[in-house]
Amino acid sequence: MGESSRARGARLNEMLSAAGLERLDPDLAERFGDYCSLLMRWNARTNLTAVRDEEGILSRHFMESVACARALPAGIGALLDFGSGAGFPGIPIALCRTEIAVTLAESQGKKAAFLREAVRMLGLSSTVHSGRAERLASQFDCVTLRAVDRMDLAVKVAMGLVAPGGLLALMTTMAEFERLQAELGAGLSWLEPWQLPGSRTGIVALARVPIGG
Repeated sequence: MGESSRARGARLNEMLSAAGLERLDPDLAERFGDYCSLLMRWNARTNLTAVRDEEGILSRHFMESVACARALPAGIGALLDFGSGAGFPGIPIALCRTEIAVTLAESQGKKAAFLREAVRMLGLSSTVHSGRAERLASQFDCVTLRAVDRMDLAVKVAMGLVAPGGLLALMTTMAEFERLQAELGAGLSWLEPWQLPGSRTGIVALARVPIGG
């Protein structure tokens, strides 16, 4: 998409550097710029995300999602982005972690249409599930959730979609995490939450689901 995409990719790299994070290689950064351009065009006519300005998209959506992609351990084969919305963190994970097969589940038709266009335009092999995630028959090595409606209910549904020994990855705040942790109860093995760059309260929290159920 030309100069604007390169400029947006370069700006994302500046933000990553300022946060003390490794920069993306230039080609990958430009693909993020393409993604940003597409999101801003669609956002002009339909409500995909409340954060609509370029700086906000790059800092809130992209930088946090890149950080989440990097926080995921090796060995994940299949990942579900539960309630993907405009593709966060699923599309950045697909861009940064090409070894992971990403499924984007989104029940709202307009958002699912955007996801299909983003997957096509970015040349990703990701699958878009246009419907409720709980209707999926598969289980996944990792399920991610970020800014999902009724997070307290969604995490319980998401748990049923994680394969035994797999990971639940929550992008949330520390206060909400403590509530969700209590909601899910004992039995999960939680790793130390990791603070999201540029955020005072945002974290990535990873839990390992026991193999015995």
